[in-house]
Amino acid sequence: MSTISPTPAHRADGVERYRSRLFGIAYRMLGDVQDAEDLVQETYLRWHRSARDGVHAPEAWLVAVVSRLAIDRLRRVATERAAYVGTWLPEPLATDDRLAPDRGVELTSDLSVAFLVLLERLAPEERAAFLLREVFDTGYDEIARILEKSEAATRQIVHRARERVRSDRARFSPEPDAQEQLLHRFLAALEADDKEAMLAVIAPDATFMSDGGGVVSAARNVIMGSDRIARFLLSLEAKGRGRIVNRVMWLNGAPAVVTHVDGRLYFATSFETDGHRLLAAYRVLNPNKLRHLAAALERRP
Repeated sequence: MSTISPTPAHRADGVERYRSRLFGIAYRMLGDVQDAEDLVQETYLRWHRSARDGVHAPEAWLVAVVSRLAIDRLRRVATERAAYVGTWLPEPLATDDRLAPDRGVELTSDLSVAFLVLLERLAPEERAAFLLREVFDTGYDEIARILEKSEAATRQIVHRARERVRSDRARFSPEPDAQEQLLHRFLAALEADDKEAMLAVIAPDATFMSDGGGVVSAARNVIMGSDRIARFLLSLEAKGRGRIVNRVMWLNGAPAVVTHVDGRLYFATSFETDGHRLLAAYRVLNPNKLRHLAAALERRP
């Protein structure tokens, strides 16, 4: 996914092959594509500026650096996110075969928007420790070195983080085909202005969150309940009738919906599902968070 071209030096010493893993860590930490790319670039710059005679495991060195950079960056943006207008959601990431950021890690719930939103409740070091252990299967001894803590303390950090996200982590792992079919049913009902069909695919206690960042109009509060969500979405669709084009594509490792209005990417909506109904929806409208997705779509044949 990174737009940064590898330098000849990167290729010569073989560290370029770790780029996707580094980006995967940084993106999951920050939920921001540009920030993740910047951290990966900084990591490689530090690699080539460092004295590497004693480095026996380049991948571990690079993972440690990008993790520490991500922790520092997350601490700096905490104030910005606290002052963010409306709901803050992670930037959507295109993850089909051509655009997947890290093919070495399965793109399932560990990259989903729902999961990244849950991670927002963790402090920066907790988030790093949890991701490195639970997603990237890093040993406790290595995480301890990265965090500069004892292994016992690191195990406790991971345990606390696991407990904080476990209660709300998705309990379902529906097959991709079932998810795609569900979204096509959802879009068919939406475009047919069929409220009953909409209610059939939205769970009664579903939630809808949207992120306009104060740049464009978006629902400031979480919309709760299938009836309210259906009425809200049908109203929006009716207002844009003839100008809106919805289609299913893969974002963050799962089927999602991208929407163009008058030919321009206007928002992207990710979902949490059980394969039968929509449990939660996460819509990003903030144009600053759609730039990379728009560019990725333009590159497609």
